[in-house]
Amino acid sequence: MEIKRVYTFGNGKAEGRADMRNLLGGKGANLAEMNLIGVPVPPGFTITTDVCNEYYKIGKEKVVELLQDEVKNAVAYVESLMHSKFGDVENPLLVSVRSGARASMPGMMDTILNLGLNDEVVEGLARKTDNPRFAWDSYRRFVQMYGDVVLGMKPENKEDIDPFEEIIEEVKKAKGVTLDNELGVEDLKELVAKFKAAVKKQTGCDFPTSAYEQLWGAICSVFDSWMNERAILYRKMEGIPAEWGTAVNVQAMVFGNMGETSATGVCFSRDAANGEDLFNGEYLINAQGEDVVAGIRTPQQITKIGSQRWAELAGVPEVLRAAEYPSMEEAMPKIYKELDAIQTKLEDHYRDMQDMEFTVQDGKLWFLQTRNGKRTGAAMVKIAMDLLRQGMIDEKTALKRIDANKLDELLHPVFDKEALKKAKVLTRGLPASPGAATGQIVFFADDAAKWHEEGHKIVLVRIETSPEDLAGMAVAEGILTARGGMTSHAAVVARGMGKCCVSGAGALNIDYKNRTVEIDGTILKEGDYISINGTTGEVYKDEVRTQAAELLDDFAELMKLADKYTRLKVRTNADTPHDAEVARNFGAVGIGLCRTEHMFFEGDKIKAMREMILSENAEGRKKALAKILPYQQADFKGIFKAMAGYPVTVRLLDPPLHEFVPHDPKGQKELADAMGVSVEYIQQRVDALHEQNPMLGHRGCRLGNTYPEITQMQTRAILGAALELKKEGISTYPEIMVPLTGILYEFKEQEEVIRAEAEALFAEQGDKIDFKVGTMIEVPRAALTANKIASKAEFFSFGTNDLTQMTFGYSRDDIASFLPIYLEKKILKVDPFQVLDQNGVGQLIRMATEKGRAVRPELKCGICGEHGGEPSSVKFCHQVGLDYVSCSPFRVPIARIAAAQAAIEG
Repeated sequence: MEIKRVYTFGNGKAEGRADMRNLLGGKGANLAEMNLIGVPVPPGFTITTDVCNEYYKIGKEKVVELLQDEVKNAVAYVESLMHSKFGDVENPLLVSVRSGARASMPGMMDTILNLGLNDEVVEGLARKTDNPRFAWDSYRRFVQMYGDVVLGMKPENKEDIDPFEEIIEEVKKAKGVTLDNELGVEDLKELVAKFKAAVKKQTGCDFPTSAYEQLWGAICSVFDSWMNERAILYRKMEGIPAEWGTAVNVQAMVFGNMGETSATGVCFSRDAANGEDLFNGEYLINAQGEDVVAGIRTPQQITKIGSQRWAELAGVPEVLRAAEYPSMEEAMPKIYKELDAIQTKLEDHYRDMQDMEFTVQDGKLWFLQTRNGKRTGAAMVKIAMDLLRQGMIDEKTALKRIDANKLDELLHPVFDKEALKKAKVLTRGLPASPGAATGQIVFFADDAAKWHEEGHKIVLVRIETSPEDLAGMAVAEGILTARGGMTSHAAVVARGMGKCCVSGAGALNIDYKNRTVEIDGTILKEGDYISINGTTGEVYKDEVRTQAAELLDDFAELMKLADKYTRLKVRTNADTPHDAEVARNFGAVGIGLCRTEHMFFEGDKIKAMREMILSENAEGRKKALAKILPYQQADFKGIFKAMAGYPVTVRLLDPPLHEFVPHDPKGQKELADAMGVSVEYIQQRVDALHEQNPMLGHRGCRLGNTYPEITQMQTRAILGAALELKKEGISTYPEIMVPLTGILYEFKEQEEVIRAEAEALFAEQGDKIDFKVGTMIEVPRAALTANKIASKAEFFSFGTNDLTQMTFGYSRDDIASFLPIYLEKKILKVDPFQVLDQNGVGQLIRMATEKGRAVRPELKCGICGEHGGEPSSVKFCHQVGLDYVSCSPFRVPIARIAAAQAAIEG
């Protein structure tokens, strides 16, 4: 059967419909649908997205050959409806050529209007319409657009002005006018002649005069624009696959530039910025569509209320507004009434906020496009909940309308939009933790703490961070690092704190000695102001004004709705009572990962910890651990209290010991003095802790098995805190987690130490408490032998950061050196440390869960890596049958929505 590549629409009929967007693109599918529901749409045809893929496979010439007959037949169909002929001098049909991918990509690809004009046809159009100015204005616009898009008439470098705009400015200056629409017919004729001469000079070719040559040039240019730089970048940002391709829409032209009874505009059925249920938009009289978006002329508001709001902001008095800048509602009341009725009809039909383009030709309204409008996170939530309350959608649809990741916008401080427009971008890194931060540059954590105490707002700038930097990170407005990926220490900790963070900004040359950072020639000193955007990864010079995000009632209502449908529980990764409270307020129902190592870097704790590590024997270690015990117990008590009534999973000490000891001479001397030993002794002990590959070395359960006294102290601190709270009438559900288990016997050894210490503590206290002992599955061998491990472990928590690292053999701290190339070459589709690898790592999770539950049916399973807050990963966890996901506090709402969506999708 012959493949159909072209679909026509017009006069209330269409070969396509709304549910064919994958084939016809969003624009083509909606043009067909609007025809079918009686909206006035200029007739035309759509070349499918499949042809775009053919274009890149077999090339331009073969595609044109394949399309030849279908396109000519489709043009004939449009000619019959418009009662005019393509390329005819006396009764010409002109067309527009636009792109249209299945996902909306506003402004990313190319458009050409008024196609079909040449020196003879323009005269025929002038006679037919009795409007020479309109005809020549249309012609000069066509030559300009076609020259730019198809013939490549671009500025030679970024400093140069557009070659066509340069000519327009020259002619306007010579005529003494300021606006394009003040040019007369002879001026427009002069512009066309100069435009064509410029084309000949720059390209060496004459401007094409054949209508079909123009049409094929435009169609191929739209396909070419699918692979232009801005389209590629946009697809990367939005996660749109290149293989989707774009459709091409060819439509009969309708003209908004035929005089004072003609206009063009863009409108929205609701406010895309805040979600307000208010029809709004902009229009221009005697103009074409590009004028509205290009900002050459200042457009006017469509509604009277919109116009009055604009005037208030612009400081324009009401009398002047009504006279000089009237709304369409006031200036064209009949057209406005029709426009308002159709926008209502379209929103009711699609049951979502619509973004529409229209043209008024000589008093007749035509719709050129409708699509579900792009919107901010705040607008997304409000529109979904309003549509639900208005009975236009049901609860499940409201939840499915939420892009879980966009909730981030509601939870973190944001930059003021006006301030952002004036900000100077220095470089871009990875958007590791969303939000906006502005402050003075500080390079060291201890200095950060001092500056903070003195009342400064600071941004911590590091080559990379380690747990030792925690104090500085805690007081910083934001964190900027030269190295590290989306799951680097800086990124993970920042997200946990709800701190803005940009990591892996490779252009940063940090000189710790001189306390300077050089970024592409700009040198900044400690104390200079800098601003970072954790949502985009951009780094700005100087201060940029921020504003706090406000959570609205609709957000709370949405979360309640999510809970109604979800099965998968959402916990949080929290190491402090503050983090636990933040997460609980966002709806977390427990802690899935409490990391004990971060507690050791405060005040006297670090001294005792270092003393323990550098002791020569178990006796010395126990003595030092006895000093740490009360601190640890107090920390756990605060966390358990903040999460009262919910389970808290505490991971026993995990990092290699070398991370806790001082590596600088000053720190080593201070420690030697405190311990009453020589600096040489400290240096020897520090050197002895050095490992070639510490992340695969002496860490996790290996530490607990070689130094069981550490596990004993931590068990006593965890359960001692729970017993204290029991006396206060507060319910706690402690879960002790053994990290980095690879072999059943590693876990068994630790479990015996934990249970023995618990029994000793319970005997001393004369009281007991229920608790669970489980393990973190982050070594592939543990997943493969999960049935054996489950014979002893009461729960599994998948540490997907390490599990990903060990499954792929990628170092998560060094992946930034090759990840961009892997993504560009499509070796990897996404960063596996951000989005769970369902085919590899995911299968280990599935297997371990099934094997574990085969031995222990009630085995509780969850994940606690950063993937716990990534929507597609959360949905996978639901499918596999996990009990919970655990993520950073500020990602809890995102995970809750994703969990509800997973339950609805089934």
